[in-house]
Amino acid sequence: MEQLGYPTTIESMNLRFRHIELNPDYHTFVASLNGKVVGMIGLIKCFYYQMDGVYVKIAALVVDSRFRHEGIGKQLVEEAEIWAKSLGATGMSVNSGNRPERVDAHRFYKRLGYVDQSTGFAKSL
Repeated sequence: MEQLGYPTTIESMNLRFRHIELNPDYHTFVASLNGKVVGMIGLIKCFYYQMDGVYVKIAALVVDSRFRHEGIGKQLVEEAEIWAKSLGATGMSVNSGNRPERVDAHRFYKRLGYVDQSTGFAKSL
């Protein structure tokens, strides 16, 4: 999460993950190389309000900076799409911040067939 710009501790991540893994609508794929985790994708099964059906949201995707540009992220997204199809999902979505450090991520998603189609908004409570 730190490489996505979200500083965290191992304790905090363990607590978050305990909550996530208890929810059947969440799914996580991990990429490992020589027994070391080098990437992960976190997914959420969602229901459309505006039409019938299910879609899957990519909630988190990160590949260790030392292993980027080796196809790991693409493989994670491909596995996510296979999982989504197995649920009967008709679409995938992902939000990525409008910050300079996210430009490469935006290019990555576009190369995989994802299109810009909305503007996201957020508010801290």
